[in-house]
Amino acid sequence: MDQNRTPLLEAITDFIETKPAYFRIPGHRMAKGISKRWTDKVGTDIFAYDVTETPATDDLHSPEGAISEAQELLRELYGADKSFFLVNGSTCGNEAMIMSAALEGEKIMIARNAHKSAMMGLIISGAEPVYVMPGVIGQWGIQGGITAKEVRKCFAENPDCKALFLVSPSYYGVCSELEEISKVCHAYGALLLVDEAHGGHVYFHAGLPQGALEAGADMCVQSMHKVTGALTQSSVLHLKYHGINQEAYDRAAQNLHLVQSTSPNYLLMTSLDCARYELALHGTDMMSKALRLAEQTRNQINAISGFQCMASDEIGRAGVHELDGTRLVISAKELGLTGFELDALLFEKYAVNVELSDYQNVLAIVTYANDEADMDRLADACRSISETYVRRKTDSGRALLPEFPMLPQQVMTPRKAYFSKTKMIRWEDAVDKISGQMIAPYPPGIPAIYPGERISRQVWEYVERFRKDGRHMHGTDKDGKLEKIKIIDEL
Repeated sequence: MDQNRTPLLEAITDFIETKPAYFRIPGHRMAKGISKRWTDKVGTDIFAYDVTETPATDDLHSPEGAISEAQELLRELYGADKSFFLVNGSTCGNEAMIMSAALEGEKIMIARNAHKSAMMGLIISGAEPVYVMPGVIGQWGIQGGITAKEVRKCFAENPDCKALFLVSPSYYGVCSELEEISKVCHAYGALLLVDEAHGGHVYFHAGLPQGALEAGADMCVQSMHKVTGALTQSSVLHLKYHGINQEAYDRAAQNLHLVQSTSPNYLLMTSLDCARYELALHGTDMMSKALRLAEQTRNQINAISGFQCMASDEIGRAGVHELDGTRLVISAKELGLTGFELDALLFEKYAVNVELSDYQNVLAIVTYANDEADMDRLADACRSISETYVRRKTDSGRALLPEFPMLPQQVMTPRKAYFSKTKMIRWEDAVDKISGQMIAPYPPGIPAIYPGERISRQVWEYVERFRKDGRHMHGTDKDGKLEKIKIIDEL
């Protein structure tokens, strides 16, 4: 196939150039009806590409023309058997994978550091989760990877698991040993489902981790908007058949109809088409630039007093098989600063905006679209902070991070809990109660409590630390303060 093509972009352009008298949705009529307040800021040209399904522009839910060709080019580029555009983000892809792999009452192994969209997939499917815990990188206070040894042990105890769902790379760039894990899964006749939302770029440079499809994954999802140039919410789902569970493989496309909008945005899909084009033609150069910028800045930050930036010496510990070198995990704990404090300083004083912060670190994501000036501003800000806060070094021994809790007892499936009769109680009284909701400190949005789990004292104390410190949590009441929690009414 010709990777120089952008079939969807070309089809919409040809359609626009016919200058039709337009009586379809959307109602703005190719920018003529867009608010002038908006167009004064951003112009009008792009709105002409916000069209809908026509014979010329194809239909995402039954593609036969330009969308079909664009998806085929994507499939070829990544080496998949089938590839699908997603306009509801990687969330809908994760839901579709879980729904396809495990039916109601069937078991599915889930890495406990999975994104909250995995919980949504469990609620929809009715599958019974069996959790496997990632390691913990103690020095950095973040979760590591999943090992093949842990997966093998879990399958030995639960040989009827239909699949394993895990995240690799993680938000922090941590990659599990996917190739060995895929062998374990396939030996048990189970599918390997990978949330590769943060890894759509790793296929394009030898200095980046191995991609999930290359490692033997059966299904994987990628957020192409995160680091490969598509618009926010634009993602893809890839399938690669390895002779296991043909029915699940066949169900995937149908399940996408349940979780995708019936009004797919053509700007999002066109951005996927064009992002694929750029990766096909320039992917290696793009990733070379990102790696070079990240590595030089990592070295600069590690030379700054009181600062540390995670490097490859963490590989081999806590299930860390590989690290994505474009992720800068930065700590100033030796200056007595939490990640939250460092994040605030970087933005408020230096206008440096990082992706996320936690109790110990900030995370800066470097892409091909960054430049030397961006990296200099980050490094210079760290130097300035080091000079300002060096006197607080004596505070660095204080406990910064809540300890990751052990797995709570699962009393019922997330689906059963979600649809059970519930009541609201004070958060202070929640210990030993069965949760009727999810609680996920955010970022990175990893649930500490799933619906149907008994809230242990350890889990309560973990969440309470976030609550007391005023951290943002998903799944809480509207103000995010977690004054009350929904529990299963056991009476």
